[in-house]
Amino acid sequence: MRAMDLPRKLAAEALGTALLLAVVIGSGIMAEGLAGGNAAVALLANTLATVGGLYVLIEVFGPISGAHFNPAVSAAMAWRGELPTPALLPYIAAQLIGAMLGAWAAHAMFELPILQFSTKVRTGTGQWIAEAVATAGLLLVILRAPAGRAAAMVAAYIGAAYWFAASTSFANPAAAFGRMFSDSFAGIAPASAPGFVVAQLVGAALGVAVHQAFEPRRHPAGHPNVIEASGDGAPTPK
Repeated sequence: MRAMDLPRKLAAEALGTALLLAVVIGSGIMAEGLAGGNAAVALLANTLATVGGLYVLIEVFGPISGAHFNPAVSAAMAWRGELPTPALLPYIAAQLIGAMLGAWAAHAMFELPILQFSTKVRTGTGQWIAEAVATAGLLLVILRAPAGRAAAMVAAYIGAAYWFAASTSFANPAAAFGRMFSDSFAGIAPASAPGFVVAQLVGAALGVAVHQAFEPRRHPAGHPNVIEASGDGAPTPK
């Protein structure tokens, strides 16, 4: 990564994360207002908006910054050598700032108080396990998606995880951070966020480990347990 490219990538991560949080929180506000108290309908509407928004944002910003929008993803990519280590902390800072700005943008669109904190408590072993599982699955999808299909597969997976995960699948420390600033359908109380973040980081590590477990092992030439075929013909009988 050239130094001159980093500001452009950070801007893409900040803007992409802001738009993602605006989609998640804004659609939650709209859904809750229109669902007439039916939580299932509200969650379905929130899910559909998030799936569509996430797909588009990955397609738009992927060629610029990789469209991580997620500190856990950025950390995994840095660990794998696909993101330069010096860029990791700036990426995370851009994502966190973008997430907060996205929450504020959603409030502004719906003429709500800009500055607020969520009172929605989300805690407990089941919630934390759900976040670990959802994040592990997300990393596995990202790392194993065929070329050109990551955007659709990630969006579809997150849509499914909204419903199979007890936590409704934040799967993203930046999302947990941004949602703290919204006392709305998609919010999370600040006291609940640390448990989610820890679970997400554990899940990300598990996802990377599972991916590596499925990778074929590479042996140096002449490994004693490998019979190599050079293509030059069958071995000469003795």
